[in-house]
Amino acid sequence: MPHVLSDGCRIHYRSEGSPKAPALLFSNSLGTTQELWDPQVARFAASFHVIRYDTRGHGQSGAPPGEYTIGQLGGDAIAVLDALGVSRAHVCGLSLGGLTAMWLGIHFAERIESLTLASTGAMIATPAVWQERIVQVNAGGLGSIAEGAKDRWFTAAFRAAHPDTVERHVRMLVSGPAAGYIGCCAVLRDTDLRDEIAAIVAPALVVAAVDDPVTPPANAEFMKSRIPESELVILNGSHIANVEQADAFSEQLLRFLHG
Repeated sequence: MPHVLSDGCRIHYRSEGSPKAPALLFSNSLGTTQELWDPQVARFAASFHVIRYDTRGHGQSGAPPGEYTIGQLGGDAIAVLDALGVSRAHVCGLSLGGLTAMWLGIHFAERIESLTLASTGAMIATPAVWQERIVQVNAGGLGSIAEGAKDRWFTAAFRAAHPDTVERHVRMLVSGPAAGYIGCCAVLRDTDLRDEIAAIVAPALVVAAVDDPVTPPANAEFMKSRIPESELVILNGSHIANVEQADAFSEQLLRFLHG
């Protein structure tokens, strides 16, 4: 995968589909990599220039020590678009990726065609939750949160029916650098966009899942109430909705993007 330097950090990305097609940038969640979007890529690359990247601190991207900021994560996404010569893009982010997408919609409106905000919130959980997670990973490593991630990411029914898929996503988590995970936990701890998202002018698709304990539907309803040109879709499943409900997620996203 090629990479770009952003604020001194190597950000790895990949590009699929025709560069002449409308650009669609996918941004992954905390503890996953760009492979999170594997269920969507083939379908979307047929009509979009699909761009994926590993969020700072994840996958093959760099993991500088210390705490990161939402501005850094947003800057990384812009650096990827710049590296590919993309002036405007549809942006689809899940959880932390959705928070990044909102920040882009607020601060780089001229670069955004649309936003898809999946399993996310303008503020996710509470600062205390993320500080506790930082302490836990510092003490016990990423392995100490693996079982909890399974429960948060997928419903019990999906875990029973698709154990290989669940284990593949847990491997993404535990194989990543702890420093990068902690750096991004700081972003989640420190970011509250609830008062800013009303400034988003791009059309937005807000996607929630009924059984998501991390970003419940109430988060999505709040975003829908504040973002002027937005619509809300609630799927079955849990936090990693694009995997657990891959077909339904892709169908809703295609419908939204094709207008």
